[in-house]
Amino acid sequence: MLSSILPGRLLWVFIGLALGWGCNWPMMKIALTEMGPLHFRALCLLVGAAGVFAAVFWQGLPWRVPRAHWGWLVLIAMLNFAVWNVCAAYGIRMLSSGRAVILAYTMPVWGVLLGAWLLDEPLTARRLAGLALGLGGMGLLVIDEIAMVGRAPLGAILILTAALVWAFGLVVMKRRKVDVPASTLTAWQMLVAGTPILVGALVLEDSSFRVWEFSPAAAWAAIYTIVVGFVFCQWAWIKIALVAPVAVSSILTLAVPVVGVMSSILIAGERPAWADVAALLAVVAAIGIVLSPGASLAGRAKT
Repeated sequence: MLSSILPGRLLWVFIGLALGWGCNWPMMKIALTEMGPLHFRALCLLVGAAGVFAAVFWQGLPWRVPRAHWGWLVLIAMLNFAVWNVCAAYGIRMLSSGRAVILAYTMPVWGVLLGAWLLDEPLTARRLAGLALGLGGMGLLVIDEIAMVGRAPLGAILILTAALVWAFGLVVMKRRKVDVPASTLTAWQMLVAGTPILVGALVLEDSSFRVWEFSPAAAWAAIYTIVVGFVFCQWAWIKIALVAPVAVSSILTLAVPVVGVMSSILIAGERPAWADVAALLAVVAAIGIVLSPGASLAGRAKT
């Protein structure tokens, strides 16, 4: 099945991306127990940018972005990297990593609405059914968050905001492509997004931040997030988005939250509640309906 929709040379990229992104959620949760969200994201984005730029120069790829594309590159970087990463980092501190990944991957459902609004894509019965299921799964988790000691569902709202912005960023990418290699586009977006986040970290968070004072668990989790979650997965997402057919995004999007929930159990020792299981099934079913053969996503296959 995969070989019918994904070029063979990208098969390993997809497998690595699904596993890497899925496992990244509990790793982020561990790292953020000892790091401020803005410092953590700035570290990931800027070190990740340095790593991808190194790969660009090593491969002899063009590293300059044509002047005409800079406005679009900055907009996409702010949506798909800056806002997404900041909202996800703050949100996951308030939620279990399994719950966070389920909410984050409601993105294709929002993509359906944004595609209908901004790209004039038809809002079919199939898409409306998927939207209803996705909203139902999201509602279960938000209600459960409110029910647990009566706390406000701020974490869920932040993750949902990240998902909405990601969907909008994909629509922008579909409307206007930046004509550079995937590695170059990834590196510049990380650098553009990471710079204002670093400024925010220095102004808003504890200035006594010391990388060398982290526990081994937090340090390894941060290294994993930078090397796998950012250097590899961000490049892999853009590579697939620029090359592979739209159908790939369905498999990718279905795989990541499932891997995320399973890895949260194995790595972080989380035990999903009934609401998590029900919401995961609802979101997977929603995305499956929306992205099944004959349907299209408002955007091409991410990270």
